[in-house]
Amino acid sequence: MLFTPKKIAVAVLLALSVSHVMAEEKKNAVDSSTPETLGEVEVKSAADNNALAKPYAGGQVAKGGSLGVLGNQDVMDVPFSTVNYTSELIQNQQARSVADVVVNDASVRALTAPGGFGDQFQIRGYTVGNEDTGLNGLFGLTSTTRVPLEMVERVQVLKGPGTFVNGIPPSGSIGGSVNLVTKRAGNDPLTRLTTSYLGESQFAAHIDAGRRFGQNNEWGVRVNALKRSGEGTIDKGSQQTGLASLGLDYLGEKLRWSFDALVQADDIREFRPQATISSSLSRIPSAPDARRNFYPGTKLDYNGKTFLSNLEYDVNSNVTLYGGVGYTDFSYKQNFPSAAGGIGAGGDFTLSNANYDFYSKTFVSNAGARFKFATGNVGHTLTLAANRLDQETGYFYAQSAGTVASNIRNPAALPPIAGSRNSPERSQELTLTSYVLTDTLSFLDEKVLLTLGVRDQKVEQLSYDPTSGVKTGTYDESAASPLAGIVIKPLDNVSVYANHTKGLTQGDVIGAGFQNVGQALAPYKSTQNEVGVKVDFGRITTIVSVFQIERPNLETDAVTNRREYSGEQRNRGLEISAYGEVTSGLRMMASTTFTDPKVKSNSATSDGKDAIGVPDFTANLGLDWDTPWVEGLSFNSRAIGTSSAYYDSANTVSVPGWTRLDIGARYITKAAGKPIVFRANLENVLDKDYWLQSGTFLTIAAPRTLLLSATIDF
Repeated sequence: MLFTPKKIAVAVLLALSVSHVMAEEKKNAVDSSTPETLGEVEVKSAADNNALAKPYAGGQVAKGGSLGVLGNQDVMDVPFSTVNYTSELIQNQQARSVADVVVNDASVRALTAPGGFGDQFQIRGYTVGNEDTGLNGLFGLTSTTRVPLEMVERVQVLKGPGTFVNGIPPSGSIGGSVNLVTKRAGNDPLTRLTTSYLGESQFAAHIDAGRRFGQNNEWGVRVNALKRSGEGTIDKGSQQTGLASLGLDYLGEKLRWSFDALVQADDIREFRPQATISSSLSRIPSAPDARRNFYPGTKLDYNGKTFLSNLEYDVNSNVTLYGGVGYTDFSYKQNFPSAAGGIGAGGDFTLSNANYDFYSKTFVSNAGARFKFATGNVGHTLTLAANRLDQETGYFYAQSAGTVASNIRNPAALPPIAGSRNSPERSQELTLTSYVLTDTLSFLDEKVLLTLGVRDQKVEQLSYDPTSGVKTGTYDESAASPLAGIVIKPLDNVSVYANHTKGLTQGDVIGAGFQNVGQALAPYKSTQNEVGVKVDFGRITTIVSVFQIERPNLETDAVTNRREYSGEQRNRGLEISAYGEVTSGLRMMASTTFTDPKVKSNSATSDGKDAIGVPDFTANLGLDWDTPWVEGLSFNSRAIGTSSAYYDSANTVSVPGWTRLDIGARYITKAAGKPIVFRANLENVLDKDYWLQSGTFLTIAAPRTLLLSATIDF
């Protein structure tokens, strides 16, 4: 393999050393001018509570972002590891969904590929579902599939349990969280058209327009519309996507208000397959051609709409009140094929088919008050807040009566499903409520920042049989999540930080076949301890952190046949990253993560072994360079490497590691006096076929993919 994860890791460490030296040499230098670029959108507010943090040197990441109950914070002031990607990076990488952006950090990996059912991530070795992505700080409003980025200004990633700052996410993710910030109108009028081409004959047109009105430009309107259609990266496939969004905002002297509406529709024919491997195999079969769907005939129809609004009011310079509400309603109809018994030797499997249709209706709200005051020489930022989520979900499931023999390299057509296709019916009602108190104390002229807090949370769940409508179970449990975090600044550009926090996830309801069937287990806590150092050299920021996250595992007692939380997964890791502008016109993002994922279990087979699906190390290196000989011409490259990971709990079978190389170029010029940007990106340059792993499920990664676009501002 030309590029291995180890080679990328070495390159990352070398890049960190070089960036450190160059940053020191240029520490006191005056910034030189940069080539002309399309104007970036920035929300401006007198109070600055709701404003976007300014881009950091190079423009690919921002200096800070939103941290839920802690508000908008500078990266150097928080006791966590965070990264905030800008719209400039989103545009230049031609990212289509959240997964395309978050993989720029080595601690984050996409577990599924473009063209599949939906996005799923892994942060610090734990799975984070797309449905746990936030919108403007409100969680529970995104679908289980994927979120387009045409209406997104920032993608913000928090590593580690986010329960304290955001509340329990709907799926209880503990590895980290992702928050999306929607676009707002800038002070300058914007009318932007982007036309693009992807893969095999897929075309798209995107219109982005924004205006501000009023005596002081206090009112803003931002509209985005997208139409995408064509084959994409799967042979004989079809991907139709339509999106429309409206963003309104008001920026007054004391009052800040925003409203967003989003409507999305997807019609996909032939989506990327996912399967398990037969337990009889001693090795994972090599991945088949990524352009082939070994479940031919799959369909997915998605429709969703989302509305949300946020409000902030400064009572005075020391007291701010805030609140938000949101509603989402989405549904999809899809085929749900499977390789019964898993893929066997030579790629053979038994193919079954099913319809799995689903709907979700969610209403979320939050409210809080933030107070700033001092007691003697100690400053305080005290926040009292409450969150609530009400969600109803339902499904319809029908399986094919028969099966057919198939092979991943010579697939058979899906078997038919007998009977009528009924509408999804209610299967669950979920209510999550929480109350939080937090105080950030500042000492020694803000050289020391100590954050303490606790969030009390309650989980209520009602389960129903979707066929009969009969209630099948109830769940009502509560628990508290504490936080202790500290930031010490021995120098103006150095932050030493540590945190101790607990994530919270709703407990499982035990199914049939166990002695304690029907029992609702109490919410379980995951614990993170982290220590790190952040150094801002002016144009390069480096972050080194060590962390440990522990969570209980659900296991079955061999003697009593009771299913309970008795085991534990412990992920211990080291993260090293750097981002910024190495020298004028040369931007860099480099990171590497080493993880030791151990399992404690009552089973001798898995006790002391590595957790399933967690790679030992990952590495990223991305460069973006403005050429000195042609004004407006830039080149970029990105290498993403992931080591092998175990497929079974006994650690006898592993999924091979992989490395992906991406390259790209863009050219900024003018046509008829209007700025225009041409972009070309080639992902998976070497066209490698490899598996992406989510637990015991494997998805074929996307093949070599060409992306072309032209963006013009009128």
